[in-house]
Amino acid sequence: MAGESRQDDHSSSDAGLAGFTSVRPRLFGIAYRMLGSVAEAEDIVQDAWVRWQQADRSAVRNPAAFLTTTTTRLAINAATSARVRRETYPGPWLPEPIDTTADPTLGAERAEALDLAVLLLLERLAPTERAAYVLHEAFDYPYRQIAEVLDTSEANARQLASRARRHLAAERSAPVDRAEHRRLVEAFLAAARGGDLAAFERLLTAEVVARSDGGGRVHAARKELHGVSRVTNFLDNVLRKYWRAAAIRIVPVNGASGLLVPSATGTPQALIVLDASPHGIERLLIVTNPDKLHGYANHA
Repeated sequence: MAGESRQDDHSSSDAGLAGFTSVRPRLFGIAYRMLGSVAEAEDIVQDAWVRWQQADRSAVRNPAAFLTTTTTRLAINAATSARVRRETYPGPWLPEPIDTTADPTLGAERAEALDLAVLLLLERLAPTERAAYVLHEAFDYPYRQIAEVLDTSEANARQLASRARRHLAAERSAPVDRAEHRRLVEAFLAAARGGDLAAFERLLTAEVVARSDGGGRVHAARKELHGVSRVTNFLDNVLRKYWRAAAIRIVPVNGASGLLVPSATGTPQALIVLDASPHGIERLLIVTNPDKLHGYANHA
């Protein structure tokens, strides 16, 4: 009898691990979109695993729903505390870029809410609005299910997602498709390699914004730069002073293409992400915080 009990425990443990592993990419995808940080998302997924181990799994009818709800609620709590921490962040904050070679959509049914520019805008939303948007737009959850996850009404879940969409539409022009975005990245790379400021100017919109995140770890602009003149002067400065000898190359970033700037020793020095509309490049998001570039060590 004791042997049978141990065997049952083993089977239950194996089934619990299999149930968790099957949805783990989705859990990470939700947490990453909510927090914009790989390490914080991994912590959330680990906490969800601990709660899954402690749960009475025999009473859980839908393991995937249980784990999604647990992960989302943990991420909402973490997003609230992260917002407080980021109020004292040294300089502008940017989400951590992620190499999406293995999973271009990060476990989602659709690639929505994965662009770095979108993650940055989601940061300004209330955590529940962010959660409703991520679950619906990226993972195609129906509003009834989102309401259950957020412990609210279906009508309110719909309203939360709608407010998030309106905010994004108000703050960002309609983006270009992947092919046009790649063309702009290649044109930007050619201008960088040639030090061609006139070419940069032709690629940028009149209201272009450059935002750099050094995290207080390395030298970076402590304020956003606005306008073609200031942004091209900034690019000229960093290209001449810091990136002159760098073998800048195109790498996969959050399901699209970005530019990696390696240092002389081969470590990632900067990652440049272009946010573009049919009018041209509207935002330059430049990550130089080394803590956010670990995922690109093998690319440098």
